[in-house]
Amino acid sequence: MSSSPEVTATGAPRPGGAGLLAGHIVSRVGYGAMQLERLRGDRTAAVALLRRAVELGVDHVDTAEFYGDGLVNGLIREAIRPEDGVVVVSKVGADPHPGGPIPLRPAQRPEQLRASVEANLESLGTEQIPVVNLRRLDTRPGLLAEGDQVVDVDDQLAVLTAMRDEGKIGAIGLSAVTLDVLRRALPASIACVQNCYSLVTREDEEMLRLCVAEGIAWVPFFPLGGAFPGVPKVSDEPAVLATARALDVTAAQIGLAWLLHHAPNVLLIPGTADAGHLEANLAAGAIRFDDATLASLDAVPSRSADVLLG
Repeated sequence: MSSSPEVTATGAPRPGGAGLLAGHIVSRVGYGAMQLERLRGDRTAAVALLRRAVELGVDHVDTAEFYGDGLVNGLIREAIRPEDGVVVVSKVGADPHPGGPIPLRPAQRPEQLRASVEANLESLGTEQIPVVNLRRLDTRPGLLAEGDQVVDVDDQLAVLTAMRDEGKIGAIGLSAVTLDVLRRALPASIACVQNCYSLVTREDEEMLRLCVAEGIAWVPFFPLGGAFPGVPKVSDEPAVLATARALDVTAAQIGLAWLLHHAPNVLLIPGTADAGHLEANLAAGAIRFDDATLASLDAVPSRSADVLLG
């Protein structure tokens, strides 16, 4: 295991306390790097934002080669130093598609997964990626697999396991998966699951309970909802707004803090391209709820992303 429960390798207190990811102790509030693409025209600001994250206790950074067609990985390579003790998590299962209607295209076949891992290794400038998530295309929101991109998870895990044996991957995670796929994948020693999940979109409770039982980290993406048209936003919920007013914090901070309270294996990777927003996200790790407040948030109804997106 890396670092310590109390502080990161740089000596910073851990936002949200300590969690476990693939055998590494990490801060429970990390950083999702996708939005760094917004700083494409200001590389200095992007690197400074990553350095600030490390200073504030982030040692879990989530990325992908398809974020900005390698741009984001290059920024991480420039900004993050070995002595920072940062666990960099990348993902495969899609490739950049800059000229397409959306900037991604599916890349689910085993040979594509291997090529994607190699591309991540090159752009990150490392010999091993601590965790690689297999971004399945089983569930909304986002891309769904079609045609020759519908690939059995066993075939995908075979190539990723081989690359783990080769030392190119430290651990394997899953993203955008169903409960059945997770159960089938358990023999491959899954380190984490990334699914769309928030206070207002939590149909994956059974999967979350399985992850708690199996010691698998739960890393929700779109943790505040609202990422696609029709998906509810955590910040629109009356109970969230009332709690935010009572505690003098933002609704977004309440949404993030609820996730940390909801299950012990939750690790957050909120993303931003703004330093002030970064600080606010990390400060959410210090928010505490009394029983009555937590009960009022737990009572917020959940709506299925699948239903909402059709």
